Amino acid sequence: MNLILLGPPGAGKGTQSKRLEEKFSIVQLSTGDMLRAAVASGSEIGQQAKAVMESGGLVSDELVIGIISDRIDQDDCKNGFILDGFPRTVPQAEALSTMLAEKSLQLDHVIELTVDDDAMVERICGRYTCSKCGAGYHDSFQKPATEGVCDNCGSTDFTRRADDNAETVRNRLNAYHEQTAPIATYYGDRGILKQVDGMAAIDDVTSTLENLIG
Repeated sequence: MNLILLGPPGAGKGTQSKRLEEKFSIVQLSTGDMLRAAVASGSEIGQQAKAVMESGGLVSDELVIGIISDRIDQDDCKNGFILDGFPRTVPQAEALSTMLAEKSLQLDHVIELTVDDDAMVERICGRYTCSKCGAGYHDSFQKPATEGVCDNCGSTDFTRRADDNAETVRNRLNAYHEQTAPIATYYGDRGILKQVDGMAAIDDVTSTLENLIG
């Protein structure tokens, strides 16, 4: 089972990917993680990516596709994979389709987590984490049992990401709609796109996803 999860920053792709990974024994593939692993491995394509990154350039679509191609050839992907963070553009989606076809593989599902932009601003701007153990919290949705004290380790030191502010979040959402949302049309035209309400409760989103792909 091979699938893509689409959705803007903060839509819950990472959380849901982990749950699907455990449920269906498929592997979550993050492009960032794959790039770092390829560079660390010293493979030919990893060395190419490292040279580009060290020069301050952007890794080309061709290189990223090559890294994904190498990754899905590994044994742990034999049951399938979830792509999180790729493709981001229609040309990337087209290149991905070509690469998979060459391996006699295909995408079984492309699922978009749909969200309300205003609600997403609140969701993302309210996030904070424990500086000591990394446990995640939220001003409205997930407060510590004791205010100011981490449930997990008891630390009182918390931090927020500098880019989790309203202006930056809206810019990220706009970038998603402009650059990535056309992918939904691309896959919709091919009959494999489904949409799930990403604003529902986390467990409800999980249940809907499991029913769609199970």
